Amino acid sequence: MQWYVLHTKPRNEIKVSQKLQQLGIETFAPTYQEVRQWSDRKKKVRVPYFASYVFVRLPEKDRDRAFCHAGVLRYLFWQGAPAVVRDSEIEMIRTYLHGRSRENVLIEELKPGDTVVLLRGALKDQQAFIEHLSPSQVRLILPVLGYKITTRLSDIAPVRAAS
Repeated sequence: MQWYVLHTKPRNEIKVSQKLQQLGIETFAPTYQEVRQWSDRKKKVRVPYFASYVFVRLPEKDRDRAFCHAGVLRYLFWQGAPAVVRDSEIEMIRTYLHGRSRENVLIEELKPGDTVVLLRGALKDQQAFIEHLSPSQVRLILPVLGYKITTRLSDIAPVRAAS
């Protein structure tokens, strides 16, 4: 059994994954929660990390079983053959995304204006103020040095007030 990559219609990743799992096909379609805002409300929605792709694990002779859902378009091909993803690569993705979930919790705690300290690099232990946040990066102002820098969210920690 090998991992293959299915290309799906947009916004069909979760539905395709659920349908294939019901048929006994192992799938991997990692998602994260994001707050989306409409004009009248906010809502938490599950968003796939890999838009329009679902990983499936099945024997090569059973690859046609994946086309049971209308949301499946085709397999991803590499050099004229269906792209095969090694188990170790799937495990690396799982490990990486598991680490990101902890960073997403940190995002919810931080906001522009908060004071943080750098954890790594040449500016380690320097305090900075958050100017802007994105899902994986943060733009900081280092007032002592007069710098603005952009770094990964995992490279900072909030400064807690002394009790």
